[in-house]
Amino acid sequence: MLAPLGAVLFLSFRVERMSIAAAQAVFWGFAVIMGLSLAGILLIYTGASVARVFLISAGTFAAMSLYGYSTNRDLSPFGSFLFMGLIGIVLAGVVNLFVASGALQFAISVMGVLLFTELTAYDRQRIKQVYVTAGATGDLAKPALMGALTLYLDFINLFVMLLNLTGDRRDR
Repeated sequence: MLAPLGAVLFLSFRVERMSIAAAQAVFWGFAVIMGLSLAGILLIYTGASVARVFLISAGTFAAMSLYGYSTNRDLSPFGSFLFMGLIGIVLAGVVNLFVASGALQFAISVMGVLLFTELTAYDRQRIKQVYVTAGATGDLAKPALMGALTLYLDFINLFVMLLNLTGDRRDR
């Protein structure tokens, strides 16, 4: 369950000291581990519900990514606010492991959908800025990999939060 988090942290802290081939291997390993983690979650929900939430997530992700890429508004001032929101969701999730509150889970899901929607636009704009800066030096492989990881995490988390919020569970 914590393996995807470990892979993300490992890649985030070590990417500058890794070869691009090693960084890509860790990224693909993370994607496999994440897929296996999601398989257990997806078994809880109906196929129609998963498909519906996936399409909603994909549309929302595409729209916010396009907004983050095309807007002239500087989204960087929201970065620290979004990071604090992320920490708040993680802490609330840990608390909810112990109290198992349906109301708290609902609040976490609503806040998570809003947070990861905003993070998608913020991260896409940041990736564009990194691309412009790194493009001058010609070294784009590692920034591209980290950008892909960031957007992948935004999408997966948006999908899971929406699934928790609106997904139809299978009959037991």
